[in-house]
Amino acid sequence: MTIHKEGYTSLALTALFIFIVNAFANYYFADISWLLWTIYILSFALFIIVLQFFRSPNRKLNTDDLHVLCPADGKVVVIEETIEAEYFKDKRIQVSIFMSPVNVHVNRNPVSGIVKFFKYHPGKYLVAWDPKSSTDNERTTTVVETNQGIPVLFRQIAGALARRIVWYVKEGQEVKQGDQFGFIKFGSRVDVFLPLGTDIKVNLGDVVKGGITVLADFKNK
Repeated sequence: MTIHKEGYTSLALTALFIFIVNAFANYYFADISWLLWTIYILSFALFIIVLQFFRSPNRKLNTDDLHVLCPADGKVVVIEETIEAEYFKDKRIQVSIFMSPVNVHVNRNPVSGIVKFFKYHPGKYLVAWDPKSSTDNERTTTVVETNQGIPVLFRQIAGALARRIVWYVKEGQEVKQGDQFGFIKFGSRVDVFLPLGTDIKVNLGDVVKGGITVLADFKNK
């Protein structure tokens, strides 16, 4: 396992904060051993929490052009037919994955193909499971047309704790299934919009892993 590049600054700031707090505690409360040990333990716990959040485990990806892979680790919270109003403007199957702060927050391309559309939207920070978060929160929308000519839309949505969405794609770029397309800090959601009739392979409540779990199947498309 490695640490994701998006975590370097956060880890450095966390280490600096811990150093300052501990130096202050040792200077002013050197005689209060129980307080010092409490601060030491809390400091260690804080660093471990931030460290695990930015972990980027090495994985053997389950790539296949006929499959749609999960773009993120987390839990499946939505599977429904809905109107996708930004790009398709018609009915699609929406599958949403909620990432809690303890999940790996690397986002991976669910399919290979060409990026036909990309847009970043500034916005609010409603809790990620709020239905309005799909349209009101800070988010990005990416559409990739697969090698079979099937367009797949996926959307990063910031949550109540997330304050920064990072993306690595742009229109016209060729992307590979399973490669990283972005990162969202501290709790968030990813929506995937698929053509009607796509064979969905997950169920509500399933715990999934980005780049490994098969989200859907294009064999009948």
